[in-house]
Amino acid sequence: MPKIYLTLLLFISSTVIFAQQKQETPKSKYSTGKYLIEDSPVAKALDSLAFVKIYSQRYFTLDSSRFKSTGVKPGAAPNVPDSVIKQRLEILNAESPIELTYNKEVKSFINLYANKRRKLTEKVLGLSEIYFPMFEEILDRYDMPLELKYLAVVESALNPRAGSNKGAKGLWQFMYGTGKVYGLKVSSMVDDRYDPYKATVAACEHLQDLHDIYGDWSLAMAAYNSGAGNVNRAIRRAGGVKNYWAVWPFLPRETRGYVPAFIAVTYIMNYPAEHNLYPMRPGMFFFDIDTVHVSDVLAFDQLHEMLHIPMEEIKFLNPQYKKDIIPAVNGKKYILRLPRRYMADFINNEDSVYMYKTIKGLQHDKLMAEVKKAGNRNIHIVRSGESLGLIAKKYHVYVSQIKRWNHLRNNTIYPGQKLVLFGYSGKSRGSAKKAPVKRSSSKSYHYVKSGENLGLIAKKYKCSVTDLKEWNGLRGNTIRPGQKLKVYKPEKRSATTVKSGKYMYHIVQKGDTLWDIAKEYDGVTVDQIKRLNNIRNTHRLKPGQKIKIAVIS
Repeated sequence: MPKIYLTLLLFISSTVIFAQQKQETPKSKYSTGKYLIEDSPVAKALDSLAFVKIYSQRYFTLDSSRFKSTGVKPGAAPNVPDSVIKQRLEILNAESPIELTYNKEVKSFINLYANKRRKLTEKVLGLSEIYFPMFEEILDRYDMPLELKYLAVVESALNPRAGSNKGAKGLWQFMYGTGKVYGLKVSSMVDDRYDPYKATVAACEHLQDLHDIYGDWSLAMAAYNSGAGNVNRAIRRAGGVKNYWAVWPFLPRETRGYVPAFIAVTYIMNYPAEHNLYPMRPGMFFFDIDTVHVSDVLAFDQLHEMLHIPMEEIKFLNPQYKKDIIPAVNGKKYILRLPRRYMADFINNEDSVYMYKTIKGLQHDKLMAEVKKAGNRNIHIVRSGESLGLIAKKYHVYVSQIKRWNHLRNNTIYPGQKLVLFGYSGKSRGSAKKAPVKRSSSKSYHYVKSGENLGLIAKKYKCSVTDLKEWNGLRGNTIRPGQKLKVYKPEKRSATTVKSGKYMYHIVQKGDTLWDIAKEYDGVTVDQIKRLNNIRNTHRLKPGQKIKIAVIS
């Protein structure tokens, strides 16, 4: 029992946050109190299918085998009386534990799917033959109504790469916080919210928790959309009645259309031909797809070039890999989904695929470097008074790097802004990672000598190999004798040391730390400097202050 209560507590807190993030609806979507279907999130989800590349002309096919002899021209919308639609819904309602009501709100969404967005609805019908068998299998495992599969149509129109401007992602439109509660992990390389299988499992668990609270699937769906907090407030305002249509007037505006849209989708998906709607298939079915565990880092380009698998099919089936790279390193395995017709080729040539060098020059070592770089990715939220210079110093990077990583044209930043930073280990200045060396603003040139490599040259100028490559636009590490390389030499610090007998005196410059000073003198440590100068607080160095340094003979 305690485990159940803990789960419910986590769920309620997460769904309140979910509601706050996901449920803000601009007033411009409504006029004189009437619901404008064209501007609803449901319509936007449908519209997103227009840009799914898998539905380009060379992929999709219209299934004409299902055409019925209705006397209606192909593409035309037949006029179906309300009484007929109501009768059909009553038949579906008798076989479902979810209340399927017909009213003007439901009618408006049926009009959206059957008339206003006909071509997009036909794409949804095609996609359903890829995803619905998987949804049904998982729903059955959790002993939940199979009709809940239609909820994904309302959420994303079955677009696997769907994303909202509020941050919801994937087929089931999980926000980051809610997804995390249900085990969906997000990193620089992988976003589980886009994984069709993992997100479906999480959606089932989330909906099951909601149903445990309300005992009603319509209210559970409303809470899935707007959060438990909004539904609880609506129930209180309705006098404590736990019925969706009783609390409907008190729900957020977007959620008022959510369950009606679900009922409309349930109807359309069961009676498409009666509305002259037929599936546009993206060239595959659920049973045309197979999965395999990937045991080493792998780029989509390698699969595409070596095995001739269409790139759009790889991306379509594996939307969770954000950079088109599967980061299977350190024994961690990931799932790869491929059209079944290519699976034998992959298994027979797996080792060769991992080592294949692409036309773009991607190879195993470079992919590993990309994965490692992403693993050191940090997000810094700008605070009031911070500048790029201060942030660069904190993370031991250069201002120019921060600007390049974040596509900044100038040095202007604002409080609350998120900056992506790479390479910082999170350790203190006393760690092995050095702070950037202050450099001359004027460039110099180094002429490569026989036997030199980038590592030796970087050591000479107290910079990194990455610095040399960035300064000279080098893609690889190959250099040749006589080659002219642009360098920025370490800045000469004037009058920073004064010799006196067995001691030298270092004059503190703005921004100096004891760690910086110790690194300038061979054999000198921070502890030695602190003992010689009786320093206890290392943060109170002042520009112009003299620091005693022992002369090592």
